[in-house]
Amino acid sequence: MPTYEYECQTCHERVEAVQKFSEPSLTICPLCGGELRKVFSAVGIVFKGSGFYKNDSRPSEKSPSKTSASAESTPSTSTAPTPAPSPAPSATPAPTPTTKTPSTD
Repeated sequence: MPTYEYECQTCHERVEAVQKFSEPSLTICPLCGGELRKVFSAVGIVFKGSGFYKNDSRPSEKSPSKTSASAESTPSTSTAPTPAPSPAPSATPAPTPTTKTPSTD
């Protein structure tokens, strides 16, 4: 059975009552006889298990992607090792060092 919270409109005292869903709401304050109104508050919800959170449906970053895993698992038909790519040549030439000549003053 749920617990409902009521507040008196006259004395502003709060009262909790355990009631069935089918029972009528309380209307009279047991302390002063004033009018009671239900107080609605946020409900604490805890989601347990997987599938409730945004990151549950994403693949983990640690696992390799499907394309690289399938490429590694299929045997290669070529037996020669693949050469490593050479670095691209620089577009600007390296600066040449300049030397100072001693002056003969």
